[in-house]
Amino acid sequence: MKTKIIVALSIMLAFTVGYSINNIAISNTAPAYKIATVDIQKIVANSAEVQTLQKEQTIQMQNMQKIVDKARAEISKEKDPQKASQLEDKYRNELNQQKLALDQSYNNKLTSIDNKIKTAVVEKAKSMHYNVVLPKNTVLFGGDDITEQVMSIIN
Repeated sequence: MKTKIIVALSIMLAFTVGYSINNIAISNTAPAYKIATVDIQKIVANSAEVQTLQKEQTIQMQNMQKIVDKARAEISKEKDPQKASQLEDKYRNELNQQKLALDQSYNNKLTSIDNKIKTAVVEKAKSMHYNVVLPKNTVLFGGDDITEQVMSIIN
């Protein structure tokens, strides 16, 4: 009987020690993921390149508006309906080509800026040992905000 009690106590002691060691091992582990957030809208709004691109786009659109005004004036002066129609087609084609070129240039520059921002985010996240970076507007709680650090790289 004594041996049964000793064996039962030994088993309970071994179980308690094993369970305690497991808890200690689990409590000392680092978090699995280090998460950061980035406010992309803030970065884009404060980017000097984006502001320059917007100014260029505004100037280009003003130039196109001048061409439209000139075309309207020229078409309205034309008395012959057939020549007026030809002028209208000529200006429409010219404006469409300019608009297409302008849009393509704008999109290429915007893509380049977007790639620079993504590269800066990845670079900063890796240097600060983050595993995951999420847009700030999709995160309700948590994560370290690295927006300012990314903006310092871009500007």
